[in-house]
Amino acid sequence: MVSINYLPIGKFLQIGKIGQQGKQTMERSVEVGLIEELLNLKAARSAFLDDETATQKVDHYWRQDRFEAEQAAIFRKLPHIVAHVTELAAPGSFLRRKMAGLPLLLTRDDDGQVHAFLNVCRHRGTRLVDAHEGCQKRFSCPYHAWTWNNRGDLIGVPHEKQGFPGLDRATMGLKRLPAAEFGGFIWVSPQADTTLDIEDYLAGLAPDFDWFGGPDLRIVGDSDYSLKANWKILIEGGIEAYHFKIAHRHTIGPYFNDNLSSYQAFGTHMRAVLPRASIVALKDTPQDDWQIRDHANVLYSFLPTNQFLVQQDHVVWIRSEPVAADLTELRIATLAKTPPAEDMSEREAAHWAKNHAITTRTLDEDFEIGESIQSGLQTGANDVLTFGKFEGALTHFSALVDGYLEGRGAA
Repeated sequence: MVSINYLPIGKFLQIGKIGQQGKQTMERSVEVGLIEELLNLKAARSAFLDDETATQKVDHYWRQDRFEAEQAAIFRKLPHIVAHVTELAAPGSFLRRKMAGLPLLLTRDDDGQVHAFLNVCRHRGTRLVDAHEGCQKRFSCPYHAWTWNNRGDLIGVPHEKQGFPGLDRATMGLKRLPAAEFGGFIWVSPQADTTLDIEDYLAGLAPDFDWFGGPDLRIVGDSDYSLKANWKILIEGGIEAYHFKIAHRHTIGPYFNDNLSSYQAFGTHMRAVLPRASIVALKDTPQDDWQIRDHANVLYSFLPTNQFLVQQDHVVWIRSEPVAADLTELRIATLAKTPPAEDMSEREAAHWAKNHAITTRTLDEDFEIGESIQSGLQTGANDVLTFGKFEGALTHFSALVDGYLEGRGAA
């Protein structure tokens, strides 16, 4: 079982109901409390401040040995979200994915059960499945045609009696990894001997998946990136609002407040709130009518590789696959509550295509800056990067990563 300690960071911990296990949920009282907190900060003309500034060494972003340590301590240890359930909906469907450098084969059997395997032939080790997705119940190796079913059982070996007398097929099933469905997404652990308990792992954020409608969403647009930047730089670019009015002045900047946001940590994860300029209208609106999604973006960061940006009528899913200290692959997907693509009207399809384009254009601005930061890390201009008191989410994130490398986890 994945076990973490709860690390409360932030200023609004008194808001909401605490359950018997100390887990805080996104209840109505929490939603109202978050809005009140931001309105009070706005009225006070104050940012959401930590007690002090902090720094992080620049070599933490470019050293390959540091990256390999992060791979071992974080990416090869913690659960990952690898797909939305609608991408693997039908019995017999399969997907190829990559997770922490591991090649995955995801399948759904005739009973509706999801399986995750290493996409590696157990005979001579070649990639078993080349197609990225499809529907089939058997997978035959392109090298020697050893064949497995979608439950991972070895069911066929050419010339078995002559070449492999006494072969115990039961010991040659596909290498299985723990998989679970939760909140509309498929989760996989890179540790074969782990029992997945996603609700426990989410440290109080499990109910939020229902709140933002995860199980009811469909992917209405996606884009892939290969960026010359460290994975941490890309996450840090999204968890502070200090840059919004400057870096995004031609896109979303005019619609947001200047340097106003808040955050809270839930064990290994964070929830940040980025209010739009329109939030001030709620001062004169009854609290019963307050809806945070109408006036703010809510950003969830789930270590190690997933972020969800919850907006008014859709969710942006950012999934990273760190490849090297200076290289990260990203998938950006827009998810919304819609009918299947074949049943969607042209008008609705155009609407979501436009939304996805706005998202990618905005994120392109962040990604360009991220690559620029990476290019300057080894110039000698800086020994450290400095985080201001209103960039406390970056301070917490850096401490969290350092903690895993030092064996402390989220504690």
